Amino acid sequence: MTIRAAIVDDEPLARRRIRNLLKEAPDVEVVAECANGKDAIESLEDSRPDLLFLDIQMPEIDGFDVLQAIGVGRVPAVIFVTAYDQFALRAFEAHALDYLLKPFDDERFGVALERARARIRQQQGSDLDRRLKALLENVRGDHGYLRRLVVPSGHRNIFVRTEHIDWIEAERNYVRLHVGGKSYLLRENMTRIAAALDPATFRRIHRSTIVNVERIQAVESLFHGDHLVVLQDGTKLTAGRSYRRSLHAILGKKD
Repeated sequence: MTIRAAIVDDEPLARRRIRNLLKEAPDVEVVAECANGKDAIESLEDSRPDLLFLDIQMPEIDGFDVLQAIGVGRVPAVIFVTAYDQFALRAFEAHALDYLLKPFDDERFGVALERARARIRQQQGSDLDRRLKALLENVRGDHGYLRRLVVPSGHRNIFVRTEHIDWIEAERNYVRLHVGGKSYLLRENMTRIAAALDPATFRRIHRSTIVNVERIQAVESLFHGDHLVVLQDGTKLTAGRSYRRSLHAILGKKD
């Protein structure tokens, strides 16, 4: 079988090095090459490689951000490419994930490629998903909560940092992100996005509303146990009675 490979690295010399080494592997075809995380997220959706060479230290959107954006369940076999970072190396080894330490020689590259071949033949997808998820929780130190959301907009993707989101509302099979006076529609449901966001920052206050607690200016009591949550920009949101525990957590109260 032909292995479809993608190379993601912000250093041109590093990309060329990997590309040249892969030319010696007749069973590997390079189907995508990206110089930054943003292009990688877009390209990997289209190219669907079997094997990904992923640089970790990239500006703005690093390798771990790429994994979070595309979702570990859709990540192919991956070989991490990294400069010396003792913490990252320990994490890769702890979760049995292969990596190439720059600068790497032909022999080390060959070993990593052969391991990747074996994983692809065995199709150990679920095991890889588990190890990648554990890696993100380890390296990020934030339990893998989303730091950025990738929002389709016409023929391009917009990257929204979660810390910039004011509030989120349900809209049928979508959620609408409200970000600094702008709004973006994302095909996702409230339960999944609530689970993916850091609960220290985001709280669900209604079945159709999630709020960034840093944006709350005031909370007012209404009739029948409901509350009105007022944001810093003047937006007023109703907090349902069934989400009282979440609201009390925001107010620093004990239920």
